[in-house]
Amino acid sequence: MEYEIPRKIQTLGRDIQENELKYHDKEVLVSKEFTFDSAHHLHCYDGKCKSLHGHTYKLQVIMRGKVDSRGIAIDFADIKRIAKERIIDRLDHRYLNEALPLMNTTAENMVVWMYEQLDTALREEGWLPNVRVEEVRLWETPTSYAAVTAQMMGDDRA
Repeated sequence: MEYEIPRKIQTLGRDIQENELKYHDKEVLVSKEFTFDSAHHLHCYDGKCKSLHGHTYKLQVIMRGKVDSRGIAIDFADIKRIAKERIIDRLDHRYLNEALPLMNTTAENMVVWMYEQLDTALREEGWLPNVRVEEVRLWETPTSYAAVTAQMMGDDRA
């Protein structure tokens, strides 16, 4: 394989015009993943998880939206900021039974709470209706996750 060095760097206004930045008018999915470490225990559970223990959780946030005039639906930096402020900073290195609202701290309960946090942020920041939360996945172990989608949460916007 041969590598080529670009002869010139593309410049806006000379090589490409602003009206050419947007290639399509389709919806796209944009995703960002995070990890955080937390401890918890489960109530009314007859197994190892009834005892205090910890996980390195993996969170995947999937947003859906149409691109703007630049060809961007939502910047990865905005997804990171929102998830960090609303979820990661509140749960990382925390005891989930205290950090979350009253609930059994199952992955199934937590992923719904996380979806609600992200959806609220998008509403408060004015992203809707252009961008919405499409899916949230929360891995408790490398092979076990819970997920919720917009449709499952009653968001019927097509």
